[in-house]
Amino acid sequence: MAKEYRQRKFELPEGATDILLVRHGESRPATPEEPFPLVDGQGDPELAPDGRRQAVAVGERLRHLPISAVYVTKLRRTHETAAPLCEHLGIPHRLDPDLHEVHLGEWEGGVFRIKAHENDPLFLRMQQEQRWDVIPGGESHEQLEARISRGLTRIVEAHPNELVVAVLHGGVIGHILARATGASRFAFNGCDNGSISRIVMMGGQIVVRAFNDTSHLDNGWSLASMPT
Repeated sequence: MAKEYRQRKFELPEGATDILLVRHGESRPATPEEPFPLVDGQGDPELAPDGRRQAVAVGERLRHLPISAVYVTKLRRTHETAAPLCEHLGIPHRLDPDLHEVHLGEWEGGVFRIKAHENDPLFLRMQQEQRWDVIPGGESHEQLEARISRGLTRIVEAHPNELVVAVLHGGVIGHILARATGASRFAFNGCDNGSISRIVMMGGQIVVRAFNDTSHLDNGWSLASMPT
């Protein structure tokens, strides 16, 4: 009988770190009359009611996994999103100093969201050039890369052969996945609030295993709902 070579299921390499990247739940709407409070110059809105429901759904989805740690950023929307999962796991969140959202310069406090909805010419230029620093005072690609690399390196060094969750921001998750795949810089921007993406890291290399999983959210999305 001839020897058979079957396709094999992915297995975590020895020493690697499995990281679930959760985008925080939806934050409250931006309005010119009530700008977001700032933390270190960055907008820090709380979760909207839908965002709190998304946080609960994330907690329910992940509660039975062997998660060793849950990381958040300095911004409270990540703390609030992580809270239901941390309660299920019986562990506190861990704060990373480098994985916070992209600095938006003069467009902080909710201004960015307003400019985006209005298709401001500078916003359109930012999208075309795929550079955050088109915004006055915005963070450069090089600055963003340096600090995200520091944050991910700390997590990997602390958690070999473990599964961890990092509750992060859309711009940061997009940067990580674009870097991992060699895609254009903004190719993965805009993952859904409450979505889960998955990367595996080892030796400075990143393997993407999933992107924008929202099957735990009551959003009505399915392949059948896609336009034909």
